Amino acid sequence: MANGNGNGRRKRRRWVAVAAAAVVVLAGLGLVAARSGGKEIDPSRLASVEKGDLARSVVATGKIQPLTKVEIKSKASGIVQKLYVDYGDHVKEGQVLAELDRDQLEAAVREAKANLLSAEAAWERNKIEAEGPDLPFLKAALERARKLYADGLIAPQVLDDADKEYQLGLNKQTVAKGQTAVSHAEVEKAKATLERTEMDLRYATIVSPMDGLVLSRDVEVGDAVSSILVLGSQATLVMTLGDVSEVYVLGKVDEADIGRVYLGQRARIVVESFKDKSFDGKVTKISPLGKEKDNVTTFEVRVSIQNPGGMLRTNMTANAEVILEEKKAVLTIPESAVVYDKDRKPSVEIPDPHAPGGKRKLPVKLGISNGVKTEVAEGLHQGDKVVLQ
Repeated sequence: MANGNGNGRRKRRRWVAVAAAAVVVLAGLGLVAARSGGKEIDPSRLASVEKGDLARSVVATGKIQPLTKVEIKSKASGIVQKLYVDYGDHVKEGQVLAELDRDQLEAAVREAKANLLSAEAAWERNKIEAEGPDLPFLKAALERARKLYADGLIAPQVLDDADKEYQLGLNKQTVAKGQTAVSHAEVEKAKATLERTEMDLRYATIVSPMDGLVLSRDVEVGDAVSSILVLGSQATLVMTLGDVSEVYVLGKVDEADIGRVYLGQRARIVVESFKDKSFDGKVTKISPLGKEKDNVTTFEVRVSIQNPGGMLRTNMTANAEVILEEKKAVLTIPESAVVYDKDRKPSVEIPDPHAPGGKRKLPVKLGISNGVKTEVAEGLHQGDKVVLQ
């Protein structure tokens, strides 16, 4: 029995020792937790102070447009017979682009020539009749008839017939004089028609007015095209040419930023197709007239880009970043790490295991910002950690 009681006392002493050790450990953990504020910062909410380049800019979004764009429309109406180029082809000024069916146009020229010959013949006939070549003979015959009638050698009817013939000749001359002006006008009209049909025949050959690139071809062989001289802007579009050696982005800039944009200002252009590449450009035009939409006033800004390789294509969506200020190798932090007090004084939160919540505020002096990252002029060093808000 004595041995059993001794064993029981020894077991109880061991349990008491274990419990006491547990209390000590828990107390130590509680003290550490109290000192650290009892909270760890999620690593995903931490960012490092980095050194890099930073630019303050305004962004104008728009479409890539060629420096020169020309819509090719036919001056003659007809059927497309031949097409010599397709979209993507480079063309030279004067190069033949397309041919219209010439059969009907040639027939129209032959008809116009025949009409001119007919009009000229009528004009010549009227000019001759206007001179009255028969009148001297008719007048002489009338005078002879009068003498013979006075001598009683002819009947009154013969005299009347001679007088009638003379009067008819006078009337014919009068009418011919009037018709001469009309027939001359008909000749001029026929000449104009012939010139127009001959011109239409020449216009059946459509040539390029410029050096450039075929941006689009809008007709196929067999399609009917209408004349721009007849229908104006409603005429059939044959193809579109453009000079893409230099392109531009026509974007909109808010009125709050337009005062900082000037001609010749440097810009960087980024397009969706080349997200990892930027193109250098410059501001070449600033609209003097703002446009208001939904109570927001914007100004059109043209940013031009050299494009000798043709990488930038028409109608690509582009962001033209107009550089207002740029700094090299400066300390930067994410904009979302900055906290402002009621007086708009900036600060950041940095990890501190001895502070409540595991972080504390640190005043900083900021420089320029691009809306995503901001420059830290004073208060932090490269590699420091900041807490994102």
